[in-house]
Amino acid sequence: MEKKIYYYRAYDDKEEKNYFKCSFDHAAIEALLKDFEQTHQAYYNYDFVNFLKEKDPEAELIEITNIYY
Repeated sequence: MEKKIYYYRAYDDKEEKNYFKCSFDHAAIEALLKDFEQTHQAYYNYDFVNFLKEKDPEAELIEITNIYY
């Protein structure tokens, strides 16, 4: 069976929008976010994705750019 990859849009405490991908579904991300919140006072997308990488090596931030035709 092929592993499913999920894509997310997240806003952090700086109100910065980032996108990231990982193999965890939404429910798993919510549970991991609660764990992350217990050890962090500020929430930044870069830090959260690094936290996810400890559990899912495929997790990574994605840069989105526009292409115009």
